[in-house]
Amino acid sequence: MTVRYSGPVIDPHHHLWDLSLGRHPWLEKARVNGGEMVYGSLAPILRDYGVADYCRDAANQNVVATVHVEAGWSDAHPLEESRWLGGLDRSTGIARRYVARVSLDSPDAARLIAAEADNPDVVGIRDIVSWHADPSKSFAPRAYRMADPVWRAGLAELSRHGLVFDLMLYPGQMGEALDLVRAFPETLFVLNHGGSPADRDETGMAIWRSGLRALGREPNVRLKISDLVAYDNDWTLESLSPVIEHCLDCFGPSRAMFASDFPVAGLHASFDEIYGVFRTLAASLSLDEQRALFFTTANETYRLELAEPVTAKGEMHV
Repeated sequence: MTVRYSGPVIDPHHHLWDLSLGRHPWLEKARVNGGEMVYGSLAPILRDYGVADYCRDAANQNVVATVHVEAGWSDAHPLEESRWLGGLDRSTGIARRYVARVSLDSPDAARLIAAEADNPDVVGIRDIVSWHADPSKSFAPRAYRMADPVWRAGLAELSRHGLVFDLMLYPGQMGEALDLVRAFPETLFVLNHGGSPADRDETGMAIWRSGLRALGREPNVRLKISDLVAYDNDWTLESLSPVIEHCLDCFGPSRAMFASDFPVAGLHASFDEIYGVFRTLAASLSLDEQRALFFTTANETYRLELAEPVTAKGEMHV
Protein backbone atom coordinates (compact mmCIF):
# COMPACT_ATOMS: atom_id res chain seq x y z
CA MET A 1 0.00 0.00 0.00
CA THR A 2 1.18 3.50 -0.76
CA VAL A 3 -0.13 6.70 0.76
CA ARG A 4 -0.57 9.67 -1.57
CA TYR A 5 -1.16 13.16 -0.22
CA SER A 6 -4.10 15.00 -1.75
CA GLY A 7 -4.65 17.67 0.88
CA PRO A 8 -4.09 21.43 0.68
CA VAL A 9 -0.74 22.63 -0.66
CA ILE A 10 1.39 25.64 0.22
CA ASP A 11 3.80 26.73 -2.52
CA PRO A 12 6.63 28.54 -0.70
CA HIS A 13 8.53 29.78 -3.73
CA HIS A 14 7.24 31.52 -6.84
CA HIS A 15 7.45 34.90 -8.56
CA LEU A 16 5.09 37.49 -10.03
CA TRP A 17 6.04 40.41 -12.25
CA ASP A 18 4.72 43.17 -14.49
CA LEU A 19 7.35 43.99 -17.10
CA SER A 20 5.66 47.28 -18.01
CA LEU A 21 6.94 48.66 -14.69
CA GLY A 22 10.56 48.38 -15.87
CA ARG A 23 11.72 47.11 -12.51
CA HIS A 24 13.32 43.76 -13.40
CA PRO A 25 16.68 44.45 -15.07
CA TRP A 26 17.57 40.78 -15.57
CA LEU A 27 14.35 40.18 -17.50
CA GLU A 28 14.61 43.47 -19.38
CA LYS A 29 18.15 42.61 -20.49
CA ALA A 30 17.03 39.19 -21.67
CA ARG A 31 14.10 40.68 -23.54
CA VAL A 32 16.50 42.90 -25.50
CA ASN A 33 19.16 40.35 -26.35
CA GLY A 34 17.36 37.03 -25.85
CA GLY A 35 19.94 36.30 -23.16
CA GLU A 36 20.48 32.86 -21.73
CA MET A 37 21.16 31.95 -18.13
CA VAL A 38 21.85 28.74 -16.29
CA TYR A 39 18.19 27.96 -16.96
CA GLY A 40 18.65 28.22 -20.72
CA SER A 41 16.76 30.73 -22.87
CA LEU A 42 14.40 32.98 -20.90
CA ALA A 43 12.31 33.80 -23.97
CA PRO A 44 9.19 31.85 -22.86
CA ILE A 45 8.86 33.81 -19.61
CA LEU A 46 9.54 37.29 -20.98
CA ARG A 47 5.94 38.33 -20.40
CA ASP A 48 3.86 39.58 -17.51
CA TYR A 49 3.14 36.93 -14.90
CA GLY A 50 0.39 37.81 -12.46
CA VAL A 51 -1.92 36.17 -9.95
CA ALA A 52 -4.30 34.92 -12.66
CA ASP A 53 -1.42 33.35 -14.58
CA TYR A 54 -0.21 31.54 -11.49
CA CYS A 55 -3.73 30.36 -10.64
CA ARG A 56 -4.11 28.97 -14.14
CA ASP A 57 -0.82 27.07 -13.95
CA ALA A 58 -1.51 25.70 -10.46
CA ALA A 59 -5.23 25.01 -10.95
CA ASN A 60 -4.98 21.23 -10.50
CA GLN A 61 -2.78 21.14 -7.39
CA ASN A 62 -4.99 22.39 -4.55
CA VAL A 63 -2.69 25.31 -3.71
CA VAL A 64 -4.28 27.25 -0.86
CA ALA A 65 -1.49 29.74 -0.13
CA THR A 66 1.89 30.81 -1.48
CA VAL A 67 5.03 32.69 -0.57
CA HIS A 68 6.22 35.21 -3.13
CA VAL A 69 10.00 35.35 -3.33
CA GLU A 70 11.65 38.51 -4.62
CA ALA A 71 11.91 38.48 -8.40
CA GLY A 72 15.04 40.52 -9.00
CA TRP A 73 13.39 43.93 -8.52
CA SER A 74 15.86 46.73 -9.16
CA ASP A 75 17.95 47.88 -6.19
CA ALA A 76 17.35 51.41 -7.41
CA HIS A 77 13.74 51.12 -6.23
CA PRO A 78 13.86 49.61 -2.73
CA LEU A 79 10.67 48.58 -0.89
CA GLU A 80 8.59 48.96 -4.04
CA GLU A 81 8.09 45.26 -4.76
CA SER A 82 6.38 44.61 -1.41
CA ARG A 83 4.13 47.62 -1.94
CA TRP A 84 3.28 46.42 -5.44
CA LEU A 85 2.38 42.98 -4.13
CA GLY A 86 0.16 44.57 -1.52
CA GLY A 87 -1.92 46.12 -4.29
CA LEU A 88 -2.67 42.81 -6.00
CA ASP A 89 -5.75 40.66 -5.50
CA ARG A 90 -4.51 38.13 -2.98
CA SER A 91 -7.94 36.80 -1.99
CA THR A 92 -7.03 33.36 -3.35
CA GLY A 93 -4.06 33.05 -0.99
CA ILE A 94 -1.51 33.80 -3.72
CA ALA A 95 1.37 35.87 -2.29
CA ARG A 96 -0.02 35.52 1.24
CA ARG A 97 3.51 36.15 2.50
CA TYR A 98 6.62 37.69 0.90
CA VAL A 99 10.36 37.17 0.95
CA ALA A 100 11.62 40.65 0.08
CA ARG A 101 14.83 41.81 -1.58
CA VAL A 102 17.47 43.80 0.31
CA SER A 103 21.15 43.98 -0.61
CA LEU A 104 22.72 43.21 2.75
CA ASP A 105 25.93 45.09 1.98
CA SER A 106 24.04 48.25 1.10
CA PRO A 107 24.81 51.26 3.34
CA ASP A 108 21.06 51.48 3.87
CA ALA A 109 20.50 47.79 4.64
CA ALA A 110 19.47 48.21 8.29
CA ARG A 111 16.82 50.81 7.47
CA LEU A 112 15.46 48.82 4.53
CA ILE A 113 15.24 45.61 6.55
CA ALA A 114 13.42 47.43 9.34
CA ALA A 115 11.00 48.95 6.83
CA GLU A 116 10.28 45.56 5.25
CA ALA A 117 9.83 44.00 8.69
CA ASP A 118 7.16 46.59 9.50
CA ASN A 119 5.05 44.99 6.77
CA PRO A 120 3.25 42.03 8.40
CA ASP A 121 3.24 40.16 5.09
CA VAL A 122 7.05 40.18 4.85
CA VAL A 123 8.50 37.12 6.58
CA GLY A 124 11.96 36.94 5.08
CA ILE A 125 14.72 38.51 3.01
CA ARG A 126 16.70 37.17 0.07
CA ASP A 127 19.99 38.53 -1.24
CA ILE A 128 21.31 36.05 -3.80
CA VAL A 129 24.91 34.99 -3.28
CA SER A 130 25.11 32.46 -6.16
CA TRP A 131 28.55 32.98 -7.68
CA HIS A 132 30.11 30.59 -10.18
CA ALA A 133 33.43 30.48 -11.99
CA ASP A 134 31.40 30.38 -15.20
CA PRO A 135 30.06 33.96 -15.54
CA SER A 136 26.98 32.73 -17.42
CA LYS A 137 25.88 30.90 -14.26
CA SER A 138 26.55 33.67 -11.75
CA PHE A 139 23.77 35.68 -10.14
CA ALA A 140 25.92 37.48 -7.56
CA PRO A 141 28.25 40.37 -8.47
CA ARG A 142 31.25 38.85 -6.70
CA ALA A 143 32.46 35.81 -4.79
CA TYR A 144 32.70 35.41 -1.01
CA ARG A 145 29.89 37.78 -0.12
CA MET A 146 28.89 35.53 2.79
CA ALA A 147 32.29 36.11 4.41
CA ASP A 148 32.18 39.91 4.00
CA PRO A 149 31.85 41.63 7.41
CA VAL A 150 29.69 44.38 5.89
CA TRP A 151 27.31 41.83 4.33
CA ARG A 152 27.20 39.90 7.60
CA ALA A 153 26.35 43.08 9.50
CA GLY A 154 23.30 43.41 7.27
CA LEU A 155 22.37 39.80 7.88
CA ALA A 156 22.56 40.35 11.64
CA GLU A 157 19.59 42.70 11.35
CA LEU A 158 17.30 39.87 10.25
CA SER A 159 17.18 37.99 13.54
CA ARG A 160 16.49 41.25 15.38
CA HIS A 161 13.30 41.53 13.35
CA GLY A 162 12.38 37.84 13.33
CA LEU A 163 12.94 37.40 9.59
CA VAL A 164 14.22 34.28 7.85
CA PHE A 165 16.93 34.41 5.20
CA ASP A 166 16.41 32.67 1.87
CA LEU A 167 19.84 31.41 0.83
CA MET A 168 20.46 30.89 -2.87
CA LEU A 169 23.96 29.64 -3.75
CA TYR A 170 25.89 26.99 -5.65
CA PRO A 171 27.35 23.81 -4.17
CA GLY A 172 30.90 25.15 -4.39
CA GLN A 173 29.86 27.82 -1.86
CA MET A 174 28.41 25.42 0.69
CA GLY A 175 31.57 25.39 2.81
CA GLU A 176 31.36 29.16 3.11
CA ALA A 177 27.64 28.84 3.89
CA LEU A 178 28.35 26.30 6.62
CA ASP A 179 30.55 28.82 8.39
CA LEU A 180 27.83 31.43 7.94
CA VAL A 181 24.94 29.46 9.42
CA ARG A 182 27.11 28.45 12.38
CA ALA A 183 28.03 32.10 12.96
CA PHE A 184 24.32 33.07 13.03
CA PRO A 185 22.61 30.33 15.07
CA GLU A 186 19.62 32.55 15.85
CA THR A 187 18.85 33.12 12.14
CA LEU A 188 16.72 30.61 10.25
CA PHE A 189 18.14 29.95 6.77
CA VAL A 190 16.13 28.44 3.93
CA LEU A 191 18.30 26.94 1.23
CA ASN A 192 16.73 27.49 -2.20
CA HIS A 193 16.36 25.06 -5.10
CA GLY A 194 17.80 22.01 -3.41
CA GLY A 195 21.17 23.75 -3.24
CA SER A 196 21.27 24.36 -7.03
CA PRO A 197 23.09 21.25 -8.37
CA ALA A 198 24.05 22.94 -11.63
CA ASP A 199 27.29 21.07 -12.37
CA ARG A 200 26.06 17.64 -13.39
CA ASP A 201 29.32 15.76 -13.86
CA GLU A 202 30.49 13.27 -11.24
CA THR A 203 32.69 15.79 -9.44
CA GLY A 204 30.01 18.48 -9.39
CA MET A 205 27.35 16.16 -8.00
CA ALA A 206 29.76 14.83 -5.36
CA ILE A 207 30.41 18.39 -4.18
CA TRP A 208 26.66 18.99 -4.04
CA ARG A 209 25.95 15.78 -2.11
CA SER A 210 28.64 16.36 0.53
CA GLY A 211 27.82 20.07 0.92
CA LEU A 212 24.11 19.41 1.30
CA ARG A 213 24.82 16.69 3.86
CA ALA A 214 26.87 19.12 5.95
CA LEU A 215 24.25 21.88 5.82
CA GLY A 216 21.55 19.35 6.65
CA ARG A 217 23.21 18.74 10.01
CA GLU A 218 22.72 22.38 11.04
CA PRO A 219 19.48 22.88 13.00
CA ASN A 220 18.88 26.42 11.70
CA VAL A 221 18.77 25.43 8.02
CA ARG A 222 15.72 24.30 6.05
CA LEU A 223 15.50 23.29 2.41
CA LYS A 224 13.24 24.10 -0.51
CA ILE A 225 13.10 21.32 -3.07
CA SER A 226 12.34 23.46 -6.08
CA ASP A 227 13.20 24.02 -9.74
CA LEU A 228 15.50 21.01 -10.03
CA VAL A 229 14.53 20.90 -13.71
CA ALA A 230 16.57 24.09 -14.22
CA TYR A 231 19.70 22.00 -13.71
CA ASP A 232 18.38 18.87 -15.43
CA ASN A 233 16.66 20.17 -18.55
CA ASP A 234 16.12 16.70 -20.02
CA TRP A 235 14.73 15.42 -16.74
CA THR A 236 12.83 12.25 -16.13
CA LEU A 237 11.31 10.86 -12.98
CA GLU A 238 14.30 8.54 -12.79
CA SER A 239 16.84 11.38 -13.08
CA LEU A 240 15.14 13.56 -10.46
CA SER A 241 14.52 10.73 -8.01
CA PRO A 242 18.07 10.38 -6.55
CA VAL A 243 18.39 14.16 -6.20
CA ILE A 244 15.11 14.49 -4.29
CA GLU A 245 15.89 11.40 -2.23
CA HIS A 246 19.23 12.89 -1.18
CA CYS A 247 17.51 16.16 -0.25
CA LEU A 248 15.10 14.26 1.98
CA ASP A 249 17.84 12.09 3.45
CA CYS A 250 19.83 15.18 4.43
CA PHE A 251 17.00 17.31 5.84
CA GLY A 252 14.02 15.05 6.47
CA PRO A 253 10.43 16.10 5.75
CA SER A 254 10.15 18.23 8.90
CA ARG A 255 12.84 20.60 7.56
CA ALA A 256 12.10 20.38 3.82
CA MET A 257 9.33 21.67 1.60
CA PHE A 258 8.27 21.22 -2.01
CA ALA A 259 8.02 24.42 -4.07
CA SER A 260 7.33 25.33 -7.70
CA ASP A 261 9.60 28.29 -8.56
CA PHE A 262 7.07 29.25 -11.21
CA PRO A 263 7.16 30.70 -13.77
CA VAL A 264 10.95 30.05 -14.00
CA ALA A 265 10.53 26.28 -13.64
CA GLY A 266 7.98 26.49 -16.44
CA LEU A 267 10.88 26.82 -18.86
CA HIS A 268 11.38 23.06 -18.54
CA ALA A 269 8.21 21.54 -17.04
CA SER A 270 4.55 22.27 -16.40
CA PHE A 271 3.25 22.91 -12.89
CA ASP A 272 1.41 19.59 -12.98
CA GLU A 273 4.53 17.72 -14.09
CA ILE A 274 6.56 19.17 -11.23
CA TYR A 275 3.99 18.37 -8.58
CA GLY A 276 3.36 15.01 -10.17
CA VAL A 277 7.02 14.16 -9.55
CA PHE A 278 6.75 15.40 -5.96
CA ARG A 279 3.61 13.36 -5.27
CA THR A 280 4.99 10.23 -6.89
CA LEU A 281 8.32 10.28 -5.08
CA ALA A 282 6.76 11.21 -1.72
CA ALA A 283 4.11 8.49 -1.87
CA SER A 284 6.30 5.97 -0.04
CA LEU A 285 6.50 8.28 3.00
CA SER A 286 3.95 8.43 5.79
CA LEU A 287 1.05 10.80 5.36
CA ASP A 288 2.38 13.02 8.15
CA GLU A 289 5.74 13.26 6.34
CA GLN A 290 4.03 14.13 3.07
CA ARG A 291 1.90 16.74 4.81
CA ALA A 292 5.10 18.31 6.14
CA LEU A 293 6.60 18.52 2.64
CA PHE A 294 3.50 19.93 0.97
CA PHE A 295 2.14 22.08 3.78
CA THR A 296 3.42 22.08 7.36
CA THR A 297 7.10 23.02 6.97
CA ALA A 298 6.24 25.99 4.77
CA ASN A 299 3.37 27.00 7.06
CA GLU A 300 5.68 27.12 10.06
CA THR A 301 8.76 28.54 8.34
CA TYR A 302 6.97 31.47 6.73
CA ARG A 303 4.36 32.11 9.45
CA LEU A 304 1.40 31.61 7.13
CA GLU A 305 -0.81 30.83 10.14
CA LEU A 306 -3.06 28.36 8.32
CA ALA A 307 -4.90 25.59 10.14
CA GLU A 308 -3.33 22.17 9.73
CA PRO A 309 -5.21 19.98 7.22
CA VAL A 310 -7.21 17.07 8.56
CA THR A 311 -6.37 13.66 7.15
CA ALA A 312 -9.01 12.55 4.67
CA LYS A 313 -9.85 8.98 3.75
CA GLY A 314 -9.52 9.92 0.12
CA GLU A 315 -5.79 10.39 0.63
CA MET A 316 -5.25 6.65 0.93
CA HIS A 317 -4.55 4.87 -2.33
CA VAL A 318 -3.42 1.31 -2.90
